[in-house]
This record gives sequence, structure tokens and C-alpha cells, in this order.
Amino acid sequence: MQGQQDAGGSPKRQESSAAAACLVRGPIIVGAGPSGLAVAATLSQHAVPFTVLERSNGIADLWTNRTYDRLRLHLPKVFCELPHARFPADFPTYPTKHDFLRYLRSYAARFDVSPLFGRTVTRARYDADASLWRVTAVSSSTSAAADGGVATTTETETEYLSPWLVVASGENAEVVAPTVKGRERFAGEVLHSSAYRSGERFKGMRVLVVGCGNSGMEMCLDLCEHGAMPFMSVRSGVHVLPREMFGASTFGIAMKLLRWLPIKLVDRLLLLVAKMILGDTEKHGLRRPKLGPLEIKNIAGKSPVLDVGAWSFIKSGNIKIVPEVESFTGGNGVRFVDGNEMAFDAVIFATGYRSNVPFWLKDDGELFTEDGKAKAEQASGDWWRGPNGLYRVGFSGRGLLGAGADALRAAADIAGRWQAEVTAAPAGGAEISSSSV
Repeated sequence: MQGQQDAGGSPKRQESSAAAACLVRGPIIVGAGPSGLAVAATLSQHAVPFTVLERSNGIADLWTNRTYDRLRLHLPKVFCELPHARFPADFPTYPTKHDFLRYLRSYAARFDVSPLFGRTVTRARYDADASLWRVTAVSSSTSAAADGGVATTTETETEYLSPWLVVASGENAEVVAPTVKGRERFAGEVLHSSAYRSGERFKGMRVLVVGCGNSGMEMCLDLCEHGAMPFMSVRSGVHVLPREMFGASTFGIAMKLLRWLPIKLVDRLLLLVAKMILGDTEKHGLRRPKLGPLEIKNIAGKSPVLDVGAWSFIKSGNIKIVPEVESFTGGNGVRFVDGNEMAFDAVIFATGYRSNVPFWLKDDGELFTEDGKAKAEQASGDWWRGPNGLYRVGFSGRGLLGAGADALRAAADIAGRWQAEVTAAPAGGAEISSSSV
């Protein structure tokens, strides 16, 4: 259920003039990824209208446009379901990227979630005098020129107003590509993992993958399977765990153990079993951090690598581990921090993503750090809720499971406030008076 009205109270679905103002019914949700969809779906269950603003041209932009072809969910589907909808029974235990996108599209249709696409939020601030959030979004349209001339692109700026703002733009909104000295001199191809689709076009090539997270490991596996020669640059320690232990999901086992045992003991058990199954990773260049995998996840938000096949190629030497990159040299050369140099045909930065919240949210209610992550001290109780009707969903560091839990809490809280607004409104009047703009 969605609804908007302009300052005069008439229905409004599209903006046609610059600096237009649009008073919306219900909350504004920024982002149409899984987190934003989960909030919208839950609000619809509470019969609360909403407006979803999405900068791309479709739902789940990260999954649709910035992930590699072979990607699967790294956790079993039971841990990745959004509120109110199970995965289809015929989906595999670890759904593919395309399975997950089918699920999300069906989810949006089922709960009548129709985001306003092509709206890039550039600013959101709280207007204390009006008790409203003012969210500025820019959209663009291109008109063909007459007589074969140059096409004209027009940008439209619209200000959306609501008493409630849900930040659901995600922890992975913008790519992180490190600045490496001498990059402009490198003759080979350089790309971020967001532009990588398949190892097919790298067949026979020497490819350096910078980063040893889940994406970096799986891309190295994909490159191997397509006949490339991958090298993985590792800067710091990493925990590699088998995706399954004793026929069950490692993640599921960890969650059950945490109900009864302290996190440090669970980590010790996981690492003991991992060594039994995988062997000593340090012998092959993957040093384990001093803190355990779950403890690191809690403190720094860094997930352990769940092996889906790359480890066997590392042990066989088909995926070679190399040190941190120091600089690019002339031609195809790359110098490492140990002083050695090697030549590569391509370099892929599997260096992840970051939040973009600090660039547009001007009154964050102390919910976010300077780099757009959830503040650690807010990690309990009603940490998902800030002052003045501000909410954050999908920033718990607990993946899709955490995003779903956040969505349920935020939507229920908004629904209670919405019902109070409706009850207080004069009979026959609008739920939110346009005179407050």
C-alpha cells in the first residue's frame, strides 16, 4: 500500500517541475533492496501507506547489476527469507543469484511494493518546526532532439516530506576501490568486483584478485574453472570455514551453539572442526586472526569466508596466495610489499562496498558512525530506532536475517504511530495535514 499527495492534497505519482514539494502519506523508505522491501511489505501488512525512493531503475540493484553470475547465497535459504514469505520449496538449499532475484520480484509484487525508481536521494534533514523529514531526491529524463540534434537531459529535484524516515540504503551502497600508486601506468585491465561477471573472458590470463573475502575467494574459484591463472592478494588474516560441518550448515550450527555457550568457546569449537576438515590454512598462506570468526564478526562486522570450493584449488597451487599490493609498475607489473614483482594481464579489486548514508543524511540521530555504519553502542534494545521518527534497517551486520528482524520492529513501531495520527485526525480529514508543510 502506497500513497502520496502534493501540498494541495491531490494525488501525485510523478514529478514534473524542479524543486517540487510532495507530502507523502506514511513513511519515506530510502532503498529498494531486500531491507527496504521487507519494511514496505510489513507496513502493508499493517495497512500503513509508504513511499519507497530508489536511485536505480529496479529493485535490488546490488544483486541485479553488481554481482557475478555464479553467486549463490552463502547461507541456507531458511536464514535468508524476508518477513511473511518463504522461499519456494523447489529452490535449492543455497539459492542462486537468479533464484534470489525471482524471489525478491515476486515478494515486491505480492505485497504491492512499487518504488519510485530513478530517484537519487541527495539530502535528508529533519525540520523541527514542521515535525517533518525533508528528503530531497533528484531524477533525470532525456528528451530526443529534433532534426537529429543533441538530446537534452533534464534533472528534476523533488522534496518529499513525512514524519517518518526509514534508512534502508544498505551497508553496500558504494564500491570501495583503493588508491594504488602507479595505477595509471598499468597496461592491463583493472576493474572492481562489481563489474566482474564470469571468468570466461579471462581464459589463459594471469589475473590478480585483491581481497580474500567471500567474493574474492569465489571469483578465484570461478577464474580457475574457466582456465585462468588466479593469484589472490591477502593483506591481513582471514578465517576460512567449511560451508557445512557434519552435513549441516556451519552458520546454523554456530547459531544453535550460541544459545548455550559463550562466543569464545563457540569460536574455538568452530576452528577445531575447521582444522579437521580443511587442514592448517596458514601452511598455504592464509593466516588466521587472533580473534575467533564470530568475535570478529561482532566487533568489526567482517564475515568469515565460507568455502564453496576455492580452498582445494589453493591447496593444489592453482590459486596462488601473494602479499599485499604496494604499487603498479610500468607495463603489466605489480610490486608487492615484500619487494617482489609479478606481471598480470588483469587486476580485480574484490575490496567490497561501503554505506553512503553520511553523504545524504544530515540528522542521523547518533545512529551512524562517520563512515555510515551502525554505532556499536546502539547494538541492543531499540538500536534500530532514532529520534524524530528516524529508523535504520539492514545495518545490523547480520545479513538478510538481521534486516528482516529490523524491518519487523521498525514497521510495527511506525504502524503504532500511524494509527495514533489517524485517530487524532479530524473526521473526514487527511491523515497528515498539508498545512504543516
